[in-house]
Formats: sequence, C-alpha cells, structure tokens
Amino acid sequence: MLNKKYIQTLLLTLISSTILFTPSMSHAAGPPPLTHNLTLIKKPTLAPALRLKNMDDEFVDIKDLKGKVVVVNFWTTWCPPCRREMSSLERLHLATQDKNVVILAVNVGEDIDIVFPFMGMINPSPSFPILFDTDGKVMTNWKVRGFPTTYIVSPEGKIVYRATGGREFDHPDIQKAVTSLITD
Repeated sequence: MLNKKYIQTLLLTLISSTILFTPSMSHAAGPPPLTHNLTLIKKPTLAPALRLKNMDDEFVDIKDLKGKVVVVNFWTTWCPPCRREMSSLERLHLATQDKNVVILAVNVGEDIDIVFPFMGMINPSPSFPILFDTDGKVMTNWKVRGFPTTYIVSPEGKIVYRATGGREFDHPDIQKAVTSLITD
C-alpha cells in the first residue's frame, strides 16, 4: 500500500517532468543541462534509517557504511533527469570506489522487473548497489520532495549535502565536495 505523501511526491514529480519535457515546449537544444552544484546543509543531521533489498535480494543497511562517505540517490525509471544522471553516478563511483565512497541508488515505487531492463540501457551500466523502496516509506523518512533527490552522508552518518534535480555527479566540483569528506 502506497502512503499519501509518496503518491503526492510521485504526482508532483510526474507533472513537473511532463511540463519540462513535453514535445510541444520549445527546447531547441533538448532538455536543460544537468547542474553540478550541491546544497550545503548548514546544520547537518543524522541520516535516517535506510535498510533495503538490492537487485540480488540482499539487504543493504546504511548503518553498516559508517566511516564511509555515502551518496544516496532517490530515483525512478520514468524520471528524465534521473535517467540522464545515472551514467554520471557510475563515473563518480568508478572514480571514488577506492576512496571509501559508496553510491546507493534507491529506486522508488518500482520493482526489479522494471529496473533490471533499464540498467541495460545505461552506459556505463551501474555497478553500484541499486536498492528498492517499493512502498516509498524510506523516501518519506528521508523527506524526498521530488525526483531525483540525492544526499551526501559524511563518514559520521550526517547528511551534509543535498541535491534536488539532475546533476552531473562526475563533475570536478561534485567530486571535490564528495572526496573532501573522506577521513583516513
């Protein structure tokens, strides 16, 4: 059963995506570019719980990632900016995987039968964990207001950056912000 807040967020994102990407709208050069900025959280708070199954039907728990920088991306396959930023998340993953950085992509409201074929269309194909929030409860606890929304969690487990909307995660500015949080 989907909760009311999840349905409202889903509808708002779908309407926004439809307005932005309707063919009748004039976008001579295509959709707007993805950005490369993050919003610094002035008073970092502890990240909410996140324990979800991955594509191998195994649980991934953010509690087990304490001591690492964790990039938590909430997305759906029907969201144009979500689809566009997925490759850059993989490039960020490849650039930082040996630096104590973990990428978690949380798909909201869909199941493996929808997500798995989509993964085959991404180049490079994601090698980081894809998690499933099928009922939207985790999304609600993280206060996601639209798709995509990404949080950067410090090694201490606090949310220090947020990004709502599509990003180029392999941009040097974002890579610098992420790797600046790494503690040895």
